[in-house]
Amino acid sequence: MKIIKHSFGADLEWIDSYAKQFGGKLLGNAILVPEEIHSGIRYFADCGDDAIALYINVQYNTDIHFIQKNIKDDFIAFYYDLNQTESKKTNEVFCDIGRFGYNLSIIDGALDTDYSVHKGSSTFILCIFIKKLKIKQYIKKTPAFAEKLDKIMDSKKNIFIKFDRISLKSNLILKELQNETVGTGTFSLRINAAVHLLISDYLDQMTNESIVIEKINYEDVMTIINIQNFLFENYQYKFPSITALAKKANMSETKFKRLFIKISGTTPHIFFTDNKLFKAKELLSEKRNNISEIAAMLNFESYSYFIAKFKKKFGISPLTFLQKA
Repeated sequence: MKIIKHSFGADLEWIDSYAKQFGGKLLGNAILVPEEIHSGIRYFADCGDDAIALYINVQYNTDIHFIQKNIKDDFIAFYYDLNQTESKKTNEVFCDIGRFGYNLSIIDGALDTDYSVHKGSSTFILCIFIKKLKIKQYIKKTPAFAEKLDKIMDSKKNIFIKFDRISLKSNLILKELQNETVGTGTFSLRINAAVHLLISDYLDQMTNESIVIEKINYEDVMTIINIQNFLFENYQYKFPSITALAKKANMSETKFKRLFIKISGTTPHIFFTDNKLFKAKELLSEKRNNISEIAAMLNFESYSYFIAKFKKKFGISPLTFLQKA
């Protein structure tokens, strides 16, 4: 297995070292990597306003262990997963969060990561690295953040991390970018525009969210992801107690709930219920069971409770969805 030790940042100081780790070289904005490592494209762009983009669309021809330890912690990384199917997911972290419908990861530059990709797997992802100062300049206009803004962006007091779903607006922006041919003048303009539109869209969403100020490390992240996996794999049962989940995570209940919300953007119970509802939607699409059977199979409290939750989540009743499926 090849080991790639690298860093990212909201500047281009890391690019040369990054390319050399692959045994590759730079040609304009492309990172040329030997075919025995992977085929495909790695393309970077300085998008101005302290934002750097890294566009990756590759298939791996060998196993690689990535060890990311950033030299600077003055930025936040946005990872937009453009993979279209579950089978194209690559490393353990992104594979796991992809199972929960997450395709956007926002990770503090202060957080080290460690993961592997396997021969034959593919990655199609847009990475954006933007300085915390730029984000701070934007959200300081929001009264809700004014009092805790310095703490939010201070790596000694808080590690910024969030797994989320790409918004409809951002999804349209990314689809337009995907339709462009990498390396052309049009693509250069498109990726620059896309980066600023994506950041603007997410920051608009962020101002409506609650932010948990907390130091967190990679082990904490993986512990919460493992609990998410446990909930995901046991959606057919009733929700375990917070006490049981906190014990499984080897955390106090207070810390567990706080970190789960920080990483997931929602409570364990809502996360669990949402995955039940997505599974119910999948089962309805298959048309092998009727609505009452699915409600019973997934252990909803009652038939009426299932109907109400489904309609609230998807804006349509199970019966109407079934008729349209």
